[in-house]
Amino acid sequence: MYTDSVNAMKWLKQKKVATTLARDNSTEEIWLMIDRAEQWLQTNTYSNKVLKWQTKQWGEIKADYGRK
Repeated sequence: MYTDSVNAMKWLKQKKVATTLARDNSTEEIWLMIDRAEQWLQTNTYSNKVLKWQTKQWGEIKADYGRK
């Protein structure tokens, strides 16, 4: 699996999201997903390697769907 986000790689390694997103009624749905993901990371292991996408060499990740 590839990511172009150094922060995402760090979050996976630490099994904890570091975000400044406020937790309030408007963001509760995303926070519930974050809570679920962190819980999964704490209780499971995975064998997939998460590798750094080399944007300068390979271009933008197509899965970004032009959102950058």
